[in-house]
Amino acid sequence: MKNMFTKVLVGGAVMAFSLHAAAQTITGAGATFPYPVYAKWAEAYKKETGVSLNYQSIGSSGGMRQIRAKTVTFGASDAPVKGADLSKDGMVQFPAVIGGTIPVFNLEGFKPGDLRITGDVLAEMFMGYIVNWNDPKIAALNPGKKLPDQTITVVHRADGSGTTFNFTDYLTVVSKLWAEKVGRGAAVKWPAASSIGGKGNEGVAANVARVKGAVGYVEYAYAKKNNIPYMSLQNKDGKFIRPDDKTFAAAAAGADWFSVPGMGLSIVNQPGADSWPISTASFILMYKQPSDKKASADVLKFFDWSFKNGKQLALDLDYVPLPDILTAQIRSKVWSEIQNK
Repeated sequence: MKNMFTKVLVGGAVMAFSLHAAAQTITGAGATFPYPVYAKWAEAYKKETGVSLNYQSIGSSGGMRQIRAKTVTFGASDAPVKGADLSKDGMVQFPAVIGGTIPVFNLEGFKPGDLRITGDVLAEMFMGYIVNWNDPKIAALNPGKKLPDQTITVVHRADGSGTTFNFTDYLTVVSKLWAEKVGRGAAVKWPAASSIGGKGNEGVAANVARVKGAVGYVEYAYAKKNNIPYMSLQNKDGKFIRPDDKTFAAAAAGADWFSVPGMGLSIVNQPGADSWPISTASFILMYKQPSDKKASADVLKFFDWSFKNGKQLALDLDYVPLPDILTAQIRSKVWSEIQNK
């Protein structure tokens, strides 16, 4: 399957992978989760300012390696870095956008949201304890639905991933079995016997679309653009919810971002009738004492512009832009720690 963002890249307006003059190019690397919205922001930003964004969508773990190696000016991760590690590295962290991870599947005759699932049943599917689509536990959640006698193939990330962290963070919270046997992490040992890996959200989406009987997890924009069916998921209030920007926003509504060091807050399994259970923020990492102060200042200008002008672009892709009160706090409490002068 072709990358759903090929047209954006070929158009040359966004992620210009050829190097420009340093003053005209912002460099970053990391999470594939926010890549669609960063691409849209960058396209609009370049039209207005002439400044390009060279963003390598290589996964959160790759982004951490790049920023620690100081080969990029900012890193991006959906797995928040702990406050102690930020202090050790001399970095700050702030959320840039909010979205949702969703379970996707490939079964004939099912449309998005048709199949209902709970967190504990989802955990057993990804552990390989539930191996067939007509398993009684799945059937009990979907009365009247014709489930095929078909093997479940688990599709997971092959690279270190913040999307994996978000997904396994959720499963760890809702399933005691998952918490004991697997746990949360940007990379975990996937126990299901029938499983395949994919690189990036793009790779997982492509494999789920290709493999009959597959189940996987991706950021919502990747499922939406590729027309891959997703599951309705039971939330903490017992409601079966479909993912979209409104249910992601509902999950983030009560978040106290400064209650933890580095703003690294998990918002999985939040209460609320409309809350999507696997919601998350995507985070930006930068040095307090950057080696290239001009480049660091250019990054802040890009995100400042995006916070002010990129809200509708985010909503169009079913991400949730940060509220103005939060971006004002990020400017005053976080960006003020970055020494760009």
